Amino acid sequence: MSDVKTIENLVAKHRVLKQEIAKVIIGQEEVIDQILISIFSGGHSLLVGVPGLAKTLMVNTISKALGLDFKRIQFTPDLMPSDIVGSEILDQNRNFKFLKGPIFSNIILADEINRTPPKTQAALLEAMQEKSVTVAGTQYQLSKPYFVLATQNPIEQEGTYPLPEAQLDRFMFSIELKYPSFEEEVNVVKATTTDVQNEVNALFTADEIINFQQVIRKIPVADNVIEYAVRLVGKTRPNTEGTADIVKNYLDWGAGPRASQNLILAAKTHAAINGKFSPDIEDVQAVAVGILRHRIIKNYKAEAEGITEEKLITELF
Repeated sequence: MSDVKTIENLVAKHRVLKQEIAKVIIGQEEVIDQILISIFSGGHSLLVGVPGLAKTLMVNTISKALGLDFKRIQFTPDLMPSDIVGSEILDQNRNFKFLKGPIFSNIILADEINRTPPKTQAALLEAMQEKSVTVAGTQYQLSKPYFVLATQNPIEQEGTYPLPEAQLDRFMFSIELKYPSFEEEVNVVKATTTDVQNEVNALFTADEIINFQQVIRKIPVADNVIEYAVRLVGKTRPNTEGTADIVKNYLDWGAGPRASQNLILAAKTHAAINGKFSPDIEDVQAVAVGILRHRIIKNYKAEAEGITEEKLITELF
């Protein structure tokens, strides 16, 4: 199949995929779009939202519709690296045998990732970046495609361990889940208080998703679009020449080069699922907030004046 046909096939299947997910998840279209862009780009996502917004159900539904294996890991203060990666045990013949942990799956839901100590958080780092884990000096490859979708509660910070910047940077998107609208909440209550359960059909195979990822990476990008993305990321850095006043006044730290890479990759995917064969500046802007939100650090003045990351980023457009 030619690359053009593959993109056309992706557009058609993406439309059906959204309909399949909508059987179970009401509303949250922007969130679902960003998760799917992240998946087809081969990236990981951090979902930030208060309890009860169906984060787990959403990830489970998406994994079913994509035909991928799904494992949920509940992160707690006493969780050890071996609890997620796996460990070596002595079998009956007194030989060491590796027992795989829950990290060996296509989609991992790292629930409340900031509830576990840095040592365990770091165990995810190699998996996210290298798509492999090392136990007792032996490297084990993870099954592909591989995605980590982590959740974080933004309001309950007691007894939590904030994610270090290095690990935050590994997430392609930081996705903010908001409360549903009145009409959406009415529909949620109607749909979830009866004995009717909608079945989600698997529409993809793992190989199909890998193929889509490879074709998306081959999509050409005009130089002016790449330059726009790099310039946009550069504008978030307060100590560079020609930085806007809003950045100097409200930011302590800006985004690194990985943000520029992710902007272009996500823009390619955004263009592809919308039937375009090359991204433009509008595609970069469509994904910019989710990609830059967790990579910029606000100062006390921004916090005091209630300036959001979203406002700062959109001002830079």
